[in-house]
Amino acid sequence: MEANKKGGDKHHGETIIKRGGGKHHDDEHGGAWKVAFADFCMALMALFLVLWLIASRDASQAKKIVRDNMANGMIEGSGGKPEINTNPSGSLIERFQMPKANGGSQGPGAGSQSAPTVHTKYESATELAALAHALEQMSADAGLSSNLATVVTPNGLRVMLHDTDHQGMFVRGSFLPTDKFAKLLRTMAPLFEKMENQMLIVGHTDSLQYTNKGPNGYSNWSLSVNRAMAARGELLSGGMRSASVLQLVGMADQAPLDAKHPDAPVNRRIELLILTSKQAAGVTAMFGNPGSTEPLTQDVSTSSPHEAAVAELRSQMATKP
Repeated sequence: MEANKKGGDKHHGETIIKRGGGKHHDDEHGGAWKVAFADFCMALMALFLVLWLIASRDASQAKKIVRDNMANGMIEGSGGKPEINTNPSGSLIERFQMPKANGGSQGPGAGSQSAPTVHTKYESATELAALAHALEQMSADAGLSSNLATVVTPNGLRVMLHDTDHQGMFVRGSFLPTDKFAKLLRTMAPLFEKMENQMLIVGHTDSLQYTNKGPNGYSNWSLSVNRAMAARGELLSGGMRSASVLQLVGMADQAPLDAKHPDAPVNRRIELLILTSKQAAGVTAMFGNPGSTEPLTQDVSTSSPHEAAVAELRSQMATKP
């Protein structure tokens, strides 16, 4: 009994620390999951930063894609034209104006009706010269005065927008217009929108050929047509009516301005032929449904011209010896 008492007093007053032998759930991984989560957040932040940089860099390219699709006829109709929103919107998703059934767009002020536009007709040489002067002034304001030439012809006004040694209208070998040229066309568009005349858009290239010369390869023919379509797209983006373009032509290198130097920059150009109403009617009749015909011989016929034109021709023939 005394021994037990001494044994009990031996541990009296001592602090006993017990170490648990069981494992807790967090002991196996420790703080590794926190490091992994921090790495994941950092990677996610880097991803959003890269996406933001890509969206900022490709904003101008996205506009060109929309304009090219418009030029190809992929985005055209009774609805409003999609428009890239360049203002900060807090989102990587671009906003497009939704088309309405009446041809307007559901945007700010879409419900207000504007006054009808009064269209001007350019017929005489004096009127066409005044139009040429206005276009030359726009070109000078854009810093492209040396890239524009105008000629008044009996068929209308010939507007030539060509390359120089220092300034090109398009990226070399591509149908993408340079920023200056695209801005100039969009500046000209409101003037053409108020014009009753119709135009031809003709694309020209120099004589340098692509390396792929196969029958299905991309050639100067394709390039000249695509450049004319891109010019049309820029004019439509600036507000010109689609009905203002009567015909779109690609002539490759077949009609150089500098025939002695077929690879000269001046041969790379876009021509806008502002037609008189008489010339526009003639082009339409040339490719449209032929009018009444008169048989000449068996299985041969010709379109009968207008009576007024026939009378004028006969009067001229009568005065000649």
